[in-house]
Amino acid sequence: MAGFKLTYATMFNPPEALHAGFDKAVTDLKKNLGKEYGMIVDGKDVFADEKWEDRSPVNTDWILARLQKGNATHAQQAIAAARKAFPAWSRTPWQERVKLVRKAASNIEKRIFELGAAMALEVGKNRMESLGDVQETADLMSYSALMVEENKGFIRAMGKDPLVGYDPTNTSVLRPYGVWLIVSPFNFPFALTGGPTGAALSAGNTVVIKPATDTAWIVRLYAECLRDAGFPDGVVNFITGPGSTLGQALVDSPELDGATFTGSFDVGMKMYRDFAKRNYIRPVILELGGKNPAIVSRNANLGDAVTGIVRSAFGLQGQKCSAASRVIVEEPVYDEIVSRLKEATEKLVIGDPTERATYLGPVINQNSYNDFKNFTEEINQGGGKFLTGGHVKSGGIYDKGYFCEPTLVTDLPFDHRLWQAEMFLPITTIGKVSNLNEGMKIANSVNYGLTAGFYGSASEVDWFFDKIEAGVTYANRPQGATTGAWPGFQPFGGWKGSGASGKNAGGYYYVQLYMHEQIRTLIKPKADRKSSPGKKSNRKPVKKSASKKSRRR
Repeated sequence: MAGFKLTYATMFNPPEALHAGFDKAVTDLKKNLGKEYGMIVDGKDVFADEKWEDRSPVNTDWILARLQKGNATHAQQAIAAARKAFPAWSRTPWQERVKLVRKAASNIEKRIFELGAAMALEVGKNRMESLGDVQETADLMSYSALMVEENKGFIRAMGKDPLVGYDPTNTSVLRPYGVWLIVSPFNFPFALTGGPTGAALSAGNTVVIKPATDTAWIVRLYAECLRDAGFPDGVVNFITGPGSTLGQALVDSPELDGATFTGSFDVGMKMYRDFAKRNYIRPVILELGGKNPAIVSRNANLGDAVTGIVRSAFGLQGQKCSAASRVIVEEPVYDEIVSRLKEATEKLVIGDPTERATYLGPVINQNSYNDFKNFTEEINQGGGKFLTGGHVKSGGIYDKGYFCEPTLVTDLPFDHRLWQAEMFLPITTIGKVSNLNEGMKIANSVNYGLTAGFYGSASEVDWFFDKIEAGVTYANRPQGATTGAWPGFQPFGGWKGSGASGKNAGGYYYVQLYMHEQIRTLIKPKADRKSSPGKKSNRKPVKKSASKKSRRR
């Protein structure tokens, strides 16, 4: 659409054509639900003996797709296919690799409405969040391709050794590792599959993709975008099944050369430890969630703060690792911002995420639905007060899906464990502090360091950026207090327990994580060098003395 670039910052005022395209895609897609999809191994569809029905969290009567319950044998087949394809793919000129990655990104953009509709039905994202996830994926892949291109394949001349009589050449070359595993989560099943995949492929690795069971259908549609781009057989492999069996078989395989995992801290740390049980170190890129603060100064623009906090707290039902799950407010403006947050949250529409007016769809599954009920009971027992929400929805369409109210909590003591634990639900706690230093201490007191937001004066912003312990930081941003990162604009990654690499996806330094460095040193003698091994000497031969036998003659 001319004049409009879809990002998480611009999605709040899209052109009418975007709504029309999405509505048509939903109608068309609903006519063809329930098809069976295979896994993709070595370029072929592969089917397992066991299947499962992928049902929508919007309405559990809707069967979206029938998918394969892969096992350890399928894991081995996928890794073997990737291993076989690696030598040729890794030696494919980087220009050709980049070309195919961009072609896959183009396929994604061409199918944005179909993919966005599927995203809304399977994940429960509202329409603009769904379309954003799809577009972000294309941009993430394109950005990795761009970084390889701008750095000319990461082949760089180094300094020359000061050697007399020789012409030394030193070259740094970044080369792919080999077979790369990508394990993606349910909440951003496209972007958090496509971002790592685009980087791994641009770098020259082959990949095995294992999506979350709850969102395997949409990732299968992503894999089709890659297959249709023309990657050689075995370069991209897609398998589905339970994490406890298929996933563990993948992690345990000694044939993997690297892995990217996005998900919970506990599962990620287990994977990190499992990967250490090898004959040598393999790289593991981890993004493990967040407990993200939004700090509000007494000098803040409260209108911007309220808008940004509500968007970040309840976008995707709070099921974002970047969600604003903690709001820390200076005492002089506490009462006013609490009142305004309550008013704004109560206006949010909960329902079918494909409907235009809906802001909150369902949470992902029965377990999350139950967690919401357990957390709200714990908050109640811990002395917290519900400013809004606190209940699951019931009656009508709500009885068919997993709908939870957007919940703001006040008066929960700062020492309560839920100020520290990632709930991954539409629950946000609000606390009062006497000054900003106290607020910063609370903000930094958690195990995580993914995103953070601040609202205050221009002079306070520098203080915030300097003191906050987080990888993605925003100040005075109404488009989202702690959410809304976009490749090329706000690269996404975390500190402390939120990330293992220290480099952010969609930025300058990410694609290099999928390569290791080789230094190539070549020594040649200079042409004017008088003497060197293997060359004729210019010196005259020395006459040998006569032997004793000769002298006797």
